[in-house]
Amino acid sequence: MTHPPYTMTDVSSSPVMTQSNQTCSSHNITFKNSLYATTYTIIFIPGLLANSAALWVLCRFISKKNKAVIFMINLAVADLAHVLALPLRIYYYINSTWPFGRFLCLLCFYLKYLNMYASICFLTCISIQRYFFLYQPFKAKDWKRRYDVAISTAVWLFVGVACLPFPIMRSYGLAKNTNTCFADLQVRQIDSKVATVLMTGTAELFGFIGPLIIILFCTWKTKDSLRGFQIPLQNSSERQKALRMVSMCAIVFCVCFAPYHINFFFYMLVKENVITDCFLSTITLYTQPFCLSLASLDCCLDPILYFFMTSEFQDQISRHSSMVIRSRLMSKESASSIKE
Repeated sequence: MTHPPYTMTDVSSSPVMTQSNQTCSSHNITFKNSLYATTYTIIFIPGLLANSAALWVLCRFISKKNKAVIFMINLAVADLAHVLALPLRIYYYINSTWPFGRFLCLLCFYLKYLNMYASICFLTCISIQRYFFLYQPFKAKDWKRRYDVAISTAVWLFVGVACLPFPIMRSYGLAKNTNTCFADLQVRQIDSKVATVLMTGTAELFGFIGPLIIILFCTWKTKDSLRGFQIPLQNSSERQKALRMVSMCAIVFCVCFAPYHINFFFYMLVKENVITDCFLSTITLYTQPFCLSLASLDCCLDPILYFFMTSEFQDQISRHSSMVIRSRLMSKESASSIKE
């Protein structure tokens, strides 16, 4: 009795192999909701207070002479928009259900990435501007604030359009189950693996690699200027201030956004079944919640940029803090005198 030849098709379609593939691909990350809920709860109050105060001080008290103020205001707006959406995220990850409708889910999902890439763009703009004005001091004097407004408007338009694929790619999963949102939404499958790699690679190039190179270059050149005399009309304190600002931009960028984008490339390839290796898929999917949580910390780190990099910001915060303390002390003294 002869048996049919044992082909590769038979192996791939066997029940044992199918069960193995399902086991490998079905990763149940049980800690994800707890991690997100904890992270967003910790971030919410400091992020709300810090960015609200930063926006108030930047809009009302910072001098027009500070060239980076427009970019800082836009950075604070981006952070505040994300922070205001955090309570809904916290609710979802605690209760594991979404009762607020499809539109609000996609809006909050969109704001997350809008904040991330707007922050990346404005950190890049701050670094470029500080570097450019350091090496072109005469052009810095003639620079108009309306130029920064125009650049900021262009950034918002570009980022707003560029971030649309994020909710579009996830809206497919929401149509099937309206009780899920955010990280639990399924990713829309792209037919071509080549298209997946090209789309993800393009997003990484313009959203991460390009800005990273620019920020690191500006930091290096600004630091290098302290050792030379290429800028005779620029004193040492100004160069030190510029170095602190671009260095802080680089720190925020590398701490918050680098881990996420390094993992994001592999994450998308895993979700689109381009990467099928079980070990790599497991590491990528389990790393994603930590990287995404780390990316949200920029809402708390950006206000540090304003405080330590802008002397006027420090003065205004110190002045208003002392006024609040004095008023409270005076109210306590008056209350105690009335009792006596």
